[in-house]
Amino acid sequence: MYAFSRTVNSMHSEDIKLLMKQSSGEGMISFAGGMPNNDLFPVSEIDEIYNNLNDDIKKLCFQYGPTTGYPPLVRSLQKLMLRKGLPAKTDKVLITTGSLQAISIITQEFVNEGDVILTESPCFVGAISVFETYGAKIVSIPIDSEGIDIQFLKNAIETLNKPPKFLYITPNFHNPAGIIYTEERRKELLSVLSGTDIILIEDDAYGDLYFDRKDKGLTKPIKSFEGYEVEIIYTGSFSKILGPGFRLGYMLSSFEIFDKAESIKQALDACTSNFMQILATEFITGGYLEPYLKFLRKEYSERKILLQESLKTHMPKGINWVEPRGGFYIWLSLPQQVKASSLFTDCLKKGVVFVTGRTFDPENHKDDHIRLSFSNMPKDTIEKGVILLSQVIQDHIRDVENLEFRRENQ
Repeated sequence: MYAFSRTVNSMHSEDIKLLMKQSSGEGMISFAGGMPNNDLFPVSEIDEIYNNLNDDIKKLCFQYGPTTGYPPLVRSLQKLMLRKGLPAKTDKVLITTGSLQAISIITQEFVNEGDVILTESPCFVGAISVFETYGAKIVSIPIDSEGIDIQFLKNAIETLNKPPKFLYITPNFHNPAGIIYTEERRKELLSVLSGTDIILIEDDAYGDLYFDRKDKGLTKPIKSFEGYEVEIIYTGSFSKILGPGFRLGYMLSSFEIFDKAESIKQALDACTSNFMQILATEFITGGYLEPYLKFLRKEYSERKILLQESLKTHMPKGINWVEPRGGFYIWLSLPQQVKASSLFTDCLKKGVVFVTGRTFDPENHKDDHIRLSFSNMPKDTIEKGVILLSQVIQDHIRDVENLEFRRENQ
């Protein structure tokens, strides 16, 4: 028997392993994968970029780079951030190996075992796993269609025995709930946090993937709001744009936080892949990014519409959801008597998979939602998958109703 460390015992780590297996099952109709569709990757553009690099830059692709990131990529990101109103001239950018590494670095920087942190409920499972690994005590705050529950947040802060180190949120096209915070809710959140010394981690992996241009203004980063005394660390990712295989993320923070984060990253992996950073830099500076984002928004919008219409046509009464305005996900609320884990078992037999809501519950209890991802779905399988799913849900509702009827008539 090996003497494993406590850090391997995250109860959500197994959920992530299962999620990855579900996402790639042969012959399955999978609503599980929170990832882009392989056919959407910019393969020809990347081929063109690499083939046009001069030999000196190609050689640099194979070399170590600065821990803080490839300088031309840092400068390119600063320009993009400034367009979003972010303080990229005064704060510092750190390139990370995926945005999950940024979350891990921040957690390692601030959390000692037993420290309290706040998250949304539901919450991105990768972040939950990181927080558990470092021994944080997670206090989760419910969200609604407009964002985090402000009154619940106030009560939690007032009643906790020790102040939380930070609050982690995903305000734009939330994973898994698919919602976007309203401007009013963002300002209310900042008002609650002002002067508390609670750091806000703003995870913005999906903000560029709005479906309608009129909604672009809703994605304005919370870190760009002025007039509040709140320390905000902003994180982002190329995983939902160029592709998860690039393993490129970034964080924007004050210099003091950046300085410690750089030291932690140096100990973790020395530097993020120069190869991928150089390709990403050329993708941005070569004028590929905006046309490609426009293409992705159209593709994901079409998939969302297909899923939305299929759900409206085939789902039984009692199944509710908020139609997303961007991102990858629809979050289905089930009737109280129907359990997502039982649905999953029966759907698996029918050849369709999704992710149960319990996966995204920091306490690993709530079993009344399922997450459907449309981003990785071939368009011609979406309705078939919804029909199979709805049939299983109808069977479960009917079984529960029959059981209740028998009990009432005994």
